[in-house]
This record gives sequence, structure tokens and C-alpha cells, in this order.
Amino acid sequence: MDRVALRGLKARGHHGVFPREREEGQTFIVDLVLGLDTRPAAADDDLAKTVHYGIVAEEVVAVVKGEPVNLIETLAERIAQVCLKHDGVRQVEVCVHKPDAPITVPFDDVTVTITRSRV
Repeated sequence: MDRVALRGLKARGHHGVFPREREEGQTFIVDLVLGLDTRPAAADDDLAKTVHYGIVAEEVVAVVKGEPVNLIETLAERIAQVCLKHDGVRQVEVCVHKPDAPITVPFDDVTVTITRSRV
């Protein structure tokens, strides 16, 4: 399976279990790896035979900006389902970063990474 990766998609969302997170929001960063067969697109040099990663990026950002959830696990799952709606995408790895998580000790990042495939 070939892979198309999008790294560092940024959007402000209001996800989290604490009222401050819901009210103020924070930046979330999303990395994606889409699994698909790129051979038909490459053979015909045809965008319609692959995944339009610009559209995927816009859809993912819309999920992050959209309806708040408590857990970044839930956010990752919603993002994965949006990606899998694209015909050519057979598998997706989603990594959601929450660099401003409400943690009381110094840290660099919090991430949740999931992999989902078409059933």
C-alpha cells in the first residue's frame, strides 16, 4: 500500500474535559498517513484516481474546529472516519497532538495515534 502523508495540520478547537478548554479553546495539530494504491493515478497522471489531499486537509481542519469532544481519542476517531470516506483511502493513521494540554509539569506534547482501515 502506498502512503500519502499530511503533517502539521493546525486548527483551534474547543476539545477537552475542563471548562477552560471548552471556553478558551487551544491549538491542535494533526498528522495523517493515508494508505492507498497510487498506481492508477500515476499511470494516467490523473488526480481523480488518487486522494485530493487538499480536500482531506480542509475536512480534517473542519472536524477540529467543529463540535467539541472530551477526549482527543474521540477527535482522532472522527478524523479517521472522515478520511476513510474518500474512495481510494483504504487505511489511515491519525496522530492528534495537544501541545497545550492542561498538565501541571513541563512537557513537550501529548499525542494520541490511531490506525483505522476499511472493513
